[in-house]
Amino acid sequence: MKIGFFGVGHMGGPMAANLVKAGHEVSAFDLVPELLKGAVETGAKAADSAAQAVQGAEVVISMLPSAGAVRGLYLGETGVLKQVDPSALIIDCSTIDADTARDVAAIAREQDRVMIDAPVSGGVGGAKAGTLTFICGGPEDAIQRARPVLECMGAQVFRAGDNGAGQLAKICNNMLLAIHMIGTAEALQMGADHGLDPAVLSEIMKASSGDNWSLDKYNPWPGVMENVPASNEYDGGFAVKLMNKDLGLALQAALSTQSATPMGNLAKSLYAAHGNHGYSEKDFSSIQRFFRHKDGG
Repeated sequence: MKIGFFGVGHMGGPMAANLVKAGHEVSAFDLVPELLKGAVETGAKAADSAAQAVQGAEVVISMLPSAGAVRGLYLGETGVLKQVDPSALIIDCSTIDADTARDVAAIAREQDRVMIDAPVSGGVGGAKAGTLTFICGGPEDAIQRARPVLECMGAQVFRAGDNGAGQLAKICNNMLLAIHMIGTAEALQMGADHGLDPAVLSEIMKASSGDNWSLDKYNPWPGVMENVPASNEYDGGFAVKLMNKDLGLALQAALSTQSATPMGNLAKSLYAAHGNHGYSEKDFSSIQRFFRHKDGG
């Protein structure tokens, strides 16, 4: 299958590589030449323009950093939406606000194109391993069409509802992720302050009622778990600035329905402060350092 792919950064790059491994022909485009070069090294073909990337594509996938980038890619005078073949399926894997997802999908529908939102969970590790979870919003038949392609990049595909529902489910998940990562880091630091070994404490909590994904898969204490950012100076992974973006989307959604999110609000404040202490580009598990006595973050 011929696939046009936009955005080959930390997440999109490995996703495109897995599509190539599955036998698909991937035409990639990115505004950053270094990222595009990396995609070519994994087997994708570099498109000279966005229009060239969608030429003849049966599926178009985007993994972009913001709602503005999504609108800019698909809409307006220079947007590629009108250049996508009407028979193609458009899959936006970016994490953006639900209103933008609905708006762009509605415009696509007006132009006889089919578009779904399919943000992901699983981080850079999941993107590389092909074990991502896709959280989809859109017509049932469109998501079924997307499933064989998504399963080349992930282990699970869910339909949350109509267009925009995938984005809402994703930001609910990431708000919870931020909350339990902060709680995990806070508990580990308190234990360490009292002389407990964080590795031993982690095993105790994993076997007890405090167990959670951050302990099982992404321990924030350096050296406790191999192959996670905490054991690599918090480099790689899901950046604090991106967590802040997602928490902002969550609070925006909460405000629109007057949902009570006191823990989400606190998580946003803590991650904003942490990012302002020079950790914006570090992995979000670096919130562990926020609780250290010697630097307070």
